[in-house]
Amino acid sequence: MIRWGIIGTGGIAQTFAADLEHTDSGTVVAVGSRRQETADAFGERFGVPNRHDNYEALVEDSEVDVVYVATHHPMHHRDGMLALRAGKPALVEKPFTMNAAEAEELVAEARSRGLFLMEAMWARFLPHIREIRRLLADGVLGDIVTVHADHAQWFEEDAEFRLFAPKLGGGAQLDLGIYPVSFASMVLGTPNRVVVLADPAFTGVDAQTSILLGYESSAHAVLNSTLRAAGTTRAAIVGTEGRIEIDGAFYQPTSFTLIQRGGEPRRMFDPPAEGGLRHEADEVARCLGEGLLESPDMPLDETVAIMRTMDAVLGQIAAKA
Repeated sequence: MIRWGIIGTGGIAQTFAADLEHTDSGTVVAVGSRRQETADAFGERFGVPNRHDNYEALVEDSEVDVVYVATHHPMHHRDGMLALRAGKPALVEKPFTMNAAEAEELVAEARSRGLFLMEAMWARFLPHIREIRRLLADGVLGDIVTVHADHAQWFEEDAEFRLFAPKLGGGAQLDLGIYPVSFASMVLGTPNRVVVLADPAFTGVDAQTSILLGYESSAHAVLNSTLRAAGTTRAAIVGTEGRIEIDGAFYQPTSFTLIQRGGEPRRMFDPPAEGGLRHEADEVARCLGEGLLESPDMPLDETVAIMRTMDAVLGQIAAKA
């Protein structure tokens, strides 16, 4: 079992620690917080023995094999770099960084030190997504024509809540929209055209963003994210020979339906009961065990390319603000 150290004690850190209980690939041995009280509370809840009141002590902990960075978006670059410079492999929450330049710096640091690094895009490692990738590789859908993905949730307006707070990297696109963009990247690769329509929340961050991505293959991706309403959170991949419709929420453990042209719908993958973040933890453990420096299912060059697409999207939002 690999020994995890977690930077941060918020919701995603708690979910990760809880989901590790469903796997035998790793365990949490240390947590780092900005306050001893929160580190102790996290430690008590999840049975974590080493509890640090600063991140530096966490990454220097000799019992930690790999660091999970679970802080707010603007801190991912700083805290990922902290782990790497301490000689620790790192799993960094999505969005990987605030922009492509930061992503490139993290990747360069990891490669220069020969350390494993991965973006925590947990959807990539879920059973239904792995099966969808297999079907795509087998050409079951033919040529891909369109990708649809919706990530819409309702949040009560609160200027201090991270999704509405500019200083915490708030906005629909960075927090929710990263899932559809990554999904489109997984299916179609890097776009050559980006068209964006966005409207702001009361704090100035984007409340709703709709994206149209174009590709050299002539395929399109139609993506939406919003903080204003609970949507279907469904996704679909449409090809010349059939389509896949993924139930909401497409980025969580769920099922999907394969409808081949002229054939009967085939429902696949009833969602498992265990938490979804265990699968990315298993992937990190597998890669470390095999001596890999990155995951073939979430390669670092693709993470950087996704952040370049995000830069294009966020740049258009800023230009129209």
